[in-house]
Amino acid sequence: MPSAVRFGVNYTPSEGWFHHWLDFDLDSVRADLDSIAALGLDHIRVFPLWPYFQPNRTLIRPRAIEQLVQLVDAAAERGLDVNVDGLQGHLSSFDYLPAWTRTWHRRNLFTDPDVLDGQAAYLRTLAAALADRPNFIGMTLGNEVNQFSAGPHPDPDRATSDEIDAWLARMLGACEQGAPGKLHLHAEYDATWYQDDMPFTQGQAARHGAVTAVHSWVFNGTAQRHGRTSVPTEHHAAYLVELSKAWADAPHRPVWLQEVGAPAPLIPAEHAAAFTEATIANALDCPDLWGITWWCSHDVSRDLADFPELEYGLGLLTNDRKPKDTARVLAEAAARARSHASAATSGPHTPAPRTTALTVPADPAVRSLCAPGGPVYDAFFRLTADGVRPTTVLDTRADDKDHLAARGITEVVSPEQVLPTPPGDTSS
Repeated sequence: MPSAVRFGVNYTPSEGWFHHWLDFDLDSVRADLDSIAALGLDHIRVFPLWPYFQPNRTLIRPRAIEQLVQLVDAAAERGLDVNVDGLQGHLSSFDYLPAWTRTWHRRNLFTDPDVLDGQAAYLRTLAAALADRPNFIGMTLGNEVNQFSAGPHPDPDRATSDEIDAWLARMLGACEQGAPGKLHLHAEYDATWYQDDMPFTQGQAARHGAVTAVHSWVFNGTAQRHGRTSVPTEHHAAYLVELSKAWADAPHRPVWLQEVGAPAPLIPAEHAAAFTEATIANALDCPDLWGITWWCSHDVSRDLADFPELEYGLGLLTNDRKPKDTARVLAEAAARARSHASAATSGPHTPAPRTTALTVPADPAVRSLCAPGGPVYDAFFRLTADGVRPTTVLDTRADDKDHLAARGITEVVSPEQVLPTPPGDTSS
C-alpha cells in the first residue's frame, strides 16, 4: 500500500532567525516546535549555518553538533521527523559560506580538493551524529547550492556539469557513510530546470539522491506574467513536479515539493490562503509525490534588517507563534491526508496516472524552453486549463513504448501540437 503524502514545514526560528545557532535557546526551540506540531504536520526541515558549524576547514564544532541533536530530539518528542540541510549556503537572499572558502582563501566550492575534503567531512559528521535517531529522515546537501555555480550570482564558483556530477556523487556518498540507509538528497532552485547555462542539470536532479526535490516560487516570472489566480500561478508547483519526471530513470521516482510559499506582494496576504489551498490541491494531483514542505514556519522578525520585503511575512505563524490563515489551510490538508491514510477500506489517496505527456527537450542547453514564457511551459498550462492533467517525457523517449507504459502514458504530444501557430507563421 502506498504511504501517505508527508506534510511539513521549513523551520525558521521565531527568535533570531537562523542566527539562533549563535545563542541557542532550547526552550525557545521547543516553543516553536510546539506551535508547528499543533498544526498536525509530520516533519520539519532544519538549517545549520555552515560557517557557524565549521568555521575552519578542520574544525567542526562539537557544541554546535550537540545543539543540532538536541533540536532533533526535541522534534521527536513532538512527533516531528527532521530533514537536515548541510551546506548553508544561501538563505533568504544572504550567503553563508565559511571564511576558508572566500576572499584571501578563495577556493572553488565544487572543484577544490581541500574544500571537497572539508565538505565531505562536515556532511558525514552531521549525518553520523543523527544516524541513530529514528525521526531523522536524512540529509539534504544544502539549500539551493546551484545558485553559487553560475549567474546571476555576483561571484560564482564556476564548474562544468561533469564536475558537478562528481561533486554530487561524493557529497551524497559522505551522507550515506555517516547515516547508511537514510533518505539523502540534493535540492536546487528552479534554474536547474529553466536556465540554459546552469551546470546543475535536470538529469542530475532527477537521478542523484533518494528522491527528486523541487522548489517552487512564483516570483520567477510566473505570477508577474499571469497574475495571482491564474492557472500557471496556481499550478506552478505541480508543473515542476511533473517536469522533473521527464528526466527520472525510475518510472515512479518520488518527488518532494521541498519548498513552496506565498510571496508578497505578488500573492497579497489576503489572498495567501487561497493560493496555498490551490497549490496544495494541484500538487496532490501529481502521482508519486513524497511530500509538501511549506516555506516557512515563522515570520522573520522586523528587528532584523536588510531582508527583501517578501521574506518578512512568509511564515505560517507570526513571531509570537500565532497561526495565520495559510497555516490553517496546510493543517487541514494534512488532516485530510491522515484521514485517508488511516481509512481501513481505502488507504492513502492515490492520484490517477497522468496519461498525456508533453515532450520536452533532453538537451540541457535549451532548457529555457521550459521556463516561464517558453513553449513547453505555455503548452503545459494550456493543456492544464483544458483539464488534460499533463505530465512530461523527454523527446528522446517519446517513442519508448516500455518507458511510456511503465509511467501509464497513453498519449504523447509536442508543444507545437498544443500551441496555436503564431501570427504570420505559415509553416506546416
